[in-house]
Amino acid sequence: MFPSWLNPKKTQPKTFKKDQIKHFVLESIINLPPQESEDEIYFGCGCFWGAEKCFWKLPGVKTTAVGYAGGSTENPTYREVCSGNTQHAEVVRVVWNKTQIDISDLLKMFWECHDPTQLNRQGNDTGTQYRSVIYTTREEHSKIASNSLDCYQKLLEINGFGQITTQIEERKLFYYAENYHQQYLAKPGNRPYCSAMPTNVSLGDFNGANYKLSTEVWDNFDWTVSHCVLRSSNSPINN
Repeated sequence: MFPSWLNPKKTQPKTFKKDQIKHFVLESIINLPPQESEDEIYFGCGCFWGAEKCFWKLPGVKTTAVGYAGGSTENPTYREVCSGNTQHAEVVRVVWNKTQIDISDLLKMFWECHDPTQLNRQGNDTGTQYRSVIYTTREEHSKIASNSLDCYQKLLEINGFGQITTQIEERKLFYYAENYHQQYLAKPGNRPYCSAMPTNVSLGDFNGANYKLSTEVWDNFDWTVSHCVLRSSNSPINN
């Protein structure tokens, strides 16, 4: 859904300049390739504003950025993606330190922060741009993600939910979103908005899981509270 109050000027650039862009919260550079001790993955789980905040709060996450992936249009604008004609999804790029946090922790956040059974929508936001997706950069990550899907599907069925609609695919070309979207919920003057519909079903252990984050970290996310991410601090959680 294109919010009526968000009307970027037509002169808004389609892509970032080649200059390095600093994360508004973490102060890391959002448009650099992962270092040797790092890895990356892309998640789509509805509107990317709230989704990005979920991930930047996790200990061990080096940087995050929002953008568009999975479609055919080159250098799309937000308005073009919202039209539904580009076939791109709103996604969050997550770069993490492999010694501090595991991909299974990131998958836990992904599954629990939205309702993956909703097809091409999340709450009031409808359209293919809001579809649930995982775009991986390694074959092993695709296998782990698939294992986590199988596990979460069983747990959802026990709790009365339907089939997961999430697409898991090898890396798609990623286009950074306009600068004003990056870490939007942490910026002065933002209008808090989140359409995510968490199922309140926790991801359990699964083949390939190697959780590193403590229970205390996850206690910061109470999915029974409506829009709990909006209500939480912008600062990353101390492990």
